[in-house]
Amino acid sequence: MVRPAARREVVAYLQMSHQVSVSRACRATGIQKSVYYYRSRKDDSGVIEALSELVEQKPTRGFPYYFNRLRNAGKAWNRKRVKRVYNLMNLNLRRKHKRRLPQRVGGALEQAPKPNQTWSLDFMHDTLMNGRKVRILNIIDDFNRQALAMEVDYLHSGVSVCRTLEKVIAEHGYPAELRSDNGPEFLSAVYTDFCEKNNIETRYIKPGKPMQNGFVERFNRSYREDILDAYLFTSIEELRDLTWEFQQDYNWFHPHQSLNNQSPIDYLKANTHL
Repeated sequence: MVRPAARREVVAYLQMSHQVSVSRACRATGIQKSVYYYRSRKDDSGVIEALSELVEQKPTRGFPYYFNRLRNAGKAWNRKRVKRVYNLMNLNLRRKHKRRLPQRVGGALEQAPKPNQTWSLDFMHDTLMNGRKVRILNIIDDFNRQALAMEVDYLHSGVSVCRTLEKVIAEHGYPAELRSDNGPEFLSAVYTDFCEKNNIETRYIKPGKPMQNGFVERFNRSYREDILDAYLFTSIEELRDLTWEFQQDYNWFHPHQSLNNQSPIDYLKANTHL
């Protein structure tokens, strides 16, 4: 069956190429003049804009995902209409995902106004006496500079970062946002999907601007001076033990000038109802 839209195109072609009248072209293609002149009154600009935004964010997903996202966002467009626009935009064709860097956060670093507003994440590296390399994932709360996690391991991935976050969240609750650099663990699909699923905003600093993540960078310096550069480690267990002791001392007793010379825990107690 030939759709009316296709017949309209044939009529237009006959008019332009063979100077055929509209009436004659319509008779030849088997379409009524009223059908030829009909134009949908629907304004699909809202649907197009909404789909374009979703495709920009999640370019490899299919129609069911986009349609359900629109419905969950309160859009009342029916499935048939959204599907029609989806096809007209050629979104039904397989799309190659172009890798791109996420939006970066610039500007001065400001202290978070409350706990769990912003957590900062960063990795550090060191080497054991046997030559094996280790990595340490540090997570701090920007509000009171508390070290929420210091995860020492040989390797880290997006999966291990999410596993550590799950443990911290179970103890402290969910953060509103996570700030990090552009390391592969923080750009991985498992990490970004974890944040999206839990309504956590991801904020990435600009490349070459480590002080945009200055709170955790200053924490890293203290850790390196007190532990990593102060000892030789025969095993990863030794490093983990000293790291745990450093974390407890830092959180309970380390004074910060920016926190009225209080430790992270004392500042938290003084400025919350805990």
